[in-house]
Amino acid sequence: MKIAEVRELKTKELAERVASEQAQLDQLQLQHCISPLDNPAQIKFVRREIARLKTILRERELNQQN
Repeated sequence: MKIAEVRELKTKELAERVASEQAQLDQLQLQHCISPLDNPAQIKFVRREIARLKTILRERELNQQN
């Protein structure tokens, strides 16, 4: 998901998306510990997606304070 698409989401949707992505990351890491993933770069991709979502949430939080 590109940053422009993320900015269009509502705050509640972003929070839900962060939770689901975090659950997916946990699942991928667990699977990778048990047996190597076919594409271990998935973990990196999901981590970066979580970072994008959290960045937008933080920007909105700071904009509301000002």
